[in-house]
Amino acid sequence: MKRIVFALGLFVCAVFPAVRASAQDRPPNTEFVVAYSPTGLVFNPLKSYASTEAQIFTAMYEGLVAYSPSSLDPVPAVARSWDVSADGKTYTFRLREDARYTNGDTLSAEDFRASWLKFLDPQSEAEYSFLYDIIRGARGYRTGANPDPESVGIKALSPSLLQVVLEEPATHFLKILCHHSFLPVHPSMLAHEDWNSLPEIIGNGAYRLVRHDAQHILFEKNPYYWDAANVKIPTLRIVFVEDADETIRRFNDYDIHWVAGAPTLDGILYRDTIIINPLFATSYFYFANFAPPWNDEKIRRALALLVPWDKVRSKSFQFLPADTLVPSIPRYPAPETITETKREEALALLLDGGFPEGRGLPPLLIKIPEDAESRRLASAMAEAWKEQGIESKIKAYPFSQYFEVLKDGGFTLAAMTWIADFADPLAFLQMWTSSNNLNSGKYTDPAYDELIRKSMGQSGEERYKTLSLAESVLLKTGQVLPVGHNPALNLIDLQFIDGWYQNPLDIHPFKHLGFAPYKPLKGVVRFSPAP
Repeated sequence: MKRIVFALGLFVCAVFPAVRASAQDRPPNTEFVVAYSPTGLVFNPLKSYASTEAQIFTAMYEGLVAYSPSSLDPVPAVARSWDVSADGKTYTFRLREDARYTNGDTLSAEDFRASWLKFLDPQSEAEYSFLYDIIRGARGYRTGANPDPESVGIKALSPSLLQVVLEEPATHFLKILCHHSFLPVHPSMLAHEDWNSLPEIIGNGAYRLVRHDAQHILFEKNPYYWDAANVKIPTLRIVFVEDADETIRRFNDYDIHWVAGAPTLDGILYRDTIIINPLFATSYFYFANFAPPWNDEKIRRALALLVPWDKVRSKSFQFLPADTLVPSIPRYPAPETITETKREEALALLLDGGFPEGRGLPPLLIKIPEDAESRRLASAMAEAWKEQGIESKIKAYPFSQYFEVLKDGGFTLAAMTWIADFADPLAFLQMWTSSNNLNSGKYTDPAYDELIRKSMGQSGEERYKTLSLAESVLLKTGQVLPVGHNPALNLIDLQFIDGWYQNPLDIHPFKHLGFAPYKPLKGVVRFSPAP
């Protein structure tokens, strides 16, 4: 999933009161309110792209498995249980007999099969259809190489039995199934693309969508949900607030319970409500490979070796400076990457590529979202290249437009922050394969594709070694230029909210949230204000 902005690099906080002064002054808990900055939200999972949608979908929809709220491990959801064959390739899921859509219709195994094939249909152009490549025949079907849907290893054996056959054993398969691209879609919705304009959006999650506009989304508890008895909050309201000061004021006044991806820390009254934790995410720049000379790895590497990386990856700005695409994972080997300026090597590569000392290179067009950190990073690189006589132009776009701008191409270098969809290196690496829908830079390298394919049939440290080699290809050729690993920044008072846990994907399933009685912090005494 993508988050468009570079995460805040340097957190400079004022002096806050340690805790909220009083629990008694809170307004009645009639609904749970979450605030986001305005974004181009879509409700159709086939067209979903952003981290905000992934979080909101935890209220609207549910797949075979779901994220555990505390560990993010896959737990039973629509599937009450499953069996795995001895060779690790065949999964048979038993669906809950009381699984229903928000309109009361029964959910069946055939609904999953039809939905997944719709995701794979080349005409759908679903953003995350590449995640299905682990399933037998899926890649051939989604790329049009094999138009027969029966060739895909997805079978409805009965209304309550779904069988999925994989190309190779994959220990991470259940983790991938947590992703919203594996949701069931109500049969009546499959023919529609623009769900936002429909009078009713049918889901199957813990909440049903009541109404929505550009400023608000209102959800009510779904009475047909199989686990409705354990859904604690009756109403959810999502608000999109442009003014950061207004967001903070409303949070301080208990009008907003959770600010997701806090836009600022200015004005926060209560220090204990600021939640910062490492995120499985990376900010980076990447080259487009539409045409020469930028599809030449010698030219890309040369430009990368001219960048003052000590300045770009400065700890004065970056929360956790990074020279790798994949964040730190135990037992994952360090890839080969670019960590410092090497002008002599850069000049040799430019000469070998037909552009001695950079002469003759066309100007670079660098596209970035409108935020100060993206501007700082792009400017630092552009200045370094200008010293070598290589010109650049920087164009910034509003966050709400940026994804679509990148889809249209027309850039040399683009900025991105990628939040992983599941806790595995493949979440950062598979998107660079030549047939991937999210490969907006059109990067193509058969050797890279082969490494990713090879990893699919491996496990453990052998698999990690192969994936690290693939990452090295991206990094040492300058295709991807990492700058930092990012934190999750949220505002929420965990003394009054249950079921919300810090985690590296920053996903917090709504069904597990609940209002809690006052829970004093250890070693802290609260005082009510004087009358």
